[in-house]
Formats: sequence, C-alpha cells, structure tokens
Amino acid sequence: MSKSINILIVEDNVLIADDMQMILEDMGYNVAANVTSYEKAVEALNENTIDLALLDIQLATEKSGIDVGGYIREKFNIPIVFVTSNSDKETVNQAKHVKPNGYLVKPFEEKDLFTTIEITMSNFQESETSIAENATSKNLLKKSIFVKDSHLYRKIVFKDILYIKSDNVYIEIYTTGKTYVIRSTLKDFLKKLPKNDFYRTSKSYIINIKHVQALNSRDIIINDKLIPISKEYKPIIQQMLNI
Repeated sequence: MSKSINILIVEDNVLIADDMQMILEDMGYNVAANVTSYEKAVEALNENTIDLALLDIQLATEKSGIDVGGYIREKFNIPIVFVTSNSDKETVNQAKHVKPNGYLVKPFEEKDLFTTIEITMSNFQESETSIAENATSKNLLKKSIFVKDSHLYRKIVFKDILYIKSDNVYIEIYTTGKTYVIRSTLKDFLKKLPKNDFYRTSKSYIINIKHVQALNSRDIIINDKLIPISKEYKPIIQQMLNI
C-alpha cells in the first residue's frame, strides 16, 4: 500500500493530535489537516482532498467525532477510523451507526496505528473495486440476456434483436446476426426485455421498435420481413412510432 495518502486528524487534545501527526509523517503519510472540532473538520473536508479520517469520538464541543463521521458518510466516500479511549458498549454502539472502517483504542502503539491505517485503506480499496465491478456487471446484464443455444448459454444484446416469433411452445429470436430457438412463451420472454423497446404486434410476434423500417395498415417491416399487426396492438404501436 502506498503511504502517499492524505489524512485528516480530528482530536481535541492538542498534545495527542500533534504527537499523532508527527508519527504519521514519520511513517510517510501526509496530514492534510489537524483540527479540534466538528466545525473545523467540516471546513477541512471541504477545502482539502482527504483519503482517510482519524476521528476522536469525544470532542470538547457540542458535536462529537461521531457527528463528524456522519457528515463524512453523507458527503464523502472515504474511510473513517475512530481513535478513542472509549471502548464501552454504549460508545461502540453509537459509533456503529456511522459504520466506521476501523476502531483504534487509546493508548496505542505506533505499529497499531500503522496496521490500522494500512488494513483500512486496503479493505476500502478492495471494496470500491468490487462495487465498481458489480456495477459494470449489472449494467451489462441490463443490456443483454443469455439464452441456451445447444449446450451453451449465449449472450444476446438487446439492441441486436430484430423481432421474436412464437412457434408453439418455442420462440424464434431473430437478431442481426443469427436466429435462436428456445423453449419459452412470448409472454414470459417479453418480461425479460426492455419495456421501452419491445412490443407485441400480435399473439405471435414481438418487435424491437428501433428496427422498424416501414409499416402499412396490416404489417410492420423489419429487415424486409412483413410482421403482422393485430387490431388489439395497433394503437400502441402507432403511438410508439409517433403516428
């Protein structure tokens, strides 16, 4: 873990705060701000780039370090560590509400401070990476669907689907590159498709409205294929095509 991270210290005991700053800087960290109150902490957070906050819980002001932690959780995406002499059940339960990334009890040794910071930053970065990967995965799933093709499950991107035709207990999925046949009903498959793009035109067809080339009183044309429109579904199709 690189130690070139910016740390905020919120500690109302100036001697302890200065000692902690000296220790951190000797370790190679950068102390971006060293403050004694909630108000000064808020100011420091808004004026500096902070990567990690070390917060004393009991401050000599109306608002506590827990309040600072709550402000950080609301406004910033950085890890927080409570550094406190209070380890009683009530204090710990209060601190849990802001979900701290670490809890260091005074008095502590330099190695404890170093270990807490390194593990906190490592876990936080891994968590952020995992969240980003999950978000990417969910985003991809929102744009595609997997269907069984022989012994494999193949991904079909929604925008590549031209139309879908019902064939008894099977459906035929016509895409820009290939046709897939799977066991399903149109009704069930339609539930898996983006609502703004796919519409039924009859009991036997679903179309991707983005691929419509033309239409007449009875049919829609997609990829030069005539797809029938029943009276039941014609009004919604015309509405979506702005006709």
